[in-house]
Amino acid sequence: MNRKILITGGSGLVGSQFVGDEYIKPTSKDFNLIDSTQTNDMLLNGGINSLIHCAAKVGGLGSNMNYKGEFFYQNIMMNTNVIESARINGVENLVVFLSTCVFPDNVEYPLTEKKIHLGPPHFSNDAYAYSKRMADIQVRAYKEQYGLNYKCVIPTNIYGINDNFNLENGHVIPSLIHKCYLAKKNNTTFEIWGSGKPLREFIYNKDVAKLTEWVLNNYTESEPIILSTSKEVSIKEVVDIIVEIMNFKGEVIFNTSKPDGQFRKPSDNSKIKSYLPDFEFTSLYDGLKETIIWFEKNYNNIRK
Repeated sequence: MNRKILITGGSGLVGSQFVGDEYIKPTSKDFNLIDSTQTNDMLLNGGINSLIHCAAKVGGLGSNMNYKGEFFYQNIMMNTNVIESARINGVENLVVFLSTCVFPDNVEYPLTEKKIHLGPPHFSNDAYAYSKRMADIQVRAYKEQYGLNYKCVIPTNIYGINDNFNLENGHVIPSLIHKCYLAKKNNTTFEIWGSGKPLREFIYNKDVAKLTEWVLNNYTESEPIILSTSKEVSIKEVVDIIVEIMNFKGEVIFNTSKPDGQFRKPSDNSKIKSYLPDFEFTSLYDGLKETIIWFEKNYNNIRK
């Protein structure tokens, strides 16, 4: 029997990086995952062996705070429907994507897999965070009751080609790339919110896809697994690399009247490294260079 792996969110930041004839990527126009019947139809008679659930309703800080009901309902329904439909239709392997927002707001660093449920998440995106936590609970319950090889991954700050480069709703790296591009094009200053001092752990989307494929085929624990480089870099370091690669010669300003956000939230990647000690993560420079080349080449057609 030929292997068939269905990817939800197949055109997105991570889903787009699964390449091969074995991958099936229906779109939201084909099936509405909020609808249980349509989700079941997606898997019905499809011969799907495995499923990687990347799809989610996501947004920036403002959207998360202003539309908590929508974020909770839509993500709860998508996750519940995908996991249950996978069970009903005999899907043997399932990986569900969580987010670092599932961790408690007040937690001792570094973040580890055992700390997910130790307290409430940050209030700003608690609805989204709880919807993701419930996916973890559902996966654990299905594994316990039905003996299914279902599991969750928690990637840290993902970046790469096919990202959302919208200046308001995009994450930090795509927003910085777009800002630098416009500053160069319009001969204006490149302004960054905050001091540039906060630290983040960035992981290239191609690396996330490779690690997820390994998790799908090999990981059998009930506990989620963190996908992270565990290497912190400052926002200023990221800006310096972007400026170099994009050959920006104008003025760079860090607007300290704007908030920095959380200073750091380091994670512990000991678990994934214990399984894959020789895995080579893409360097931030190489990942940014590849992303920027793609961004400039496809500017007219990207999400922005």
